[in-house]
Amino acid sequence: MNRLTVPGCALAGALLLAGCGSGSDGSSAAELSVSSSYMPQPVTAEMAAGFLTIANKGGTKDELTSVTSDAAGSVTVHETVGQSMKEVKALPVPAHGQLVFQSGGNHLMFENLRRQLKQGQTVTLKLHFAKSRPLTVEMPVKSATYNPATGH
Repeated sequence: MNRLTVPGCALAGALLLAGCGSGSDGSSAAELSVSSSYMPQPVTAEMAAGFLTIANKGGTKDELTSVTSDAAGSVTVHETVGQSMKEVKALPVPAHGQLVFQSGGNHLMFENLRRQLKQGQTVTLKLHFAKSRPLTVEMPVKSATYNPATGH
């Protein structure tokens, strides 16, 4: 009887462990991080733009659904396609990819600024996603003519 019990327990244990995998497709959760964030010093007292890159090293796509900041009454997400810009409710963050916000492309608009923002200050914002937990970002305010390619 012991000879039959040991193989039976081994088989049951193997089946139990097989059920503990990361899913039948082998995907992993989104792994989000932020880099290259900056805001050019606003030229008006009411509105500013913001740029950053959201990287996803995980195997699951996610979506940026909203952005909040105590520096502005509202922060909207804008998508640029060709020469046309429009506000959108969400933008995808692809698995093993990036969502890039850059001058002339997708960007954040900080509207109804609550204080005058100057070069050298930072703005705190919170990025909200469909699946992942929010990310808090400290965005530096750069000169109005800042170019991230040159760092000046």
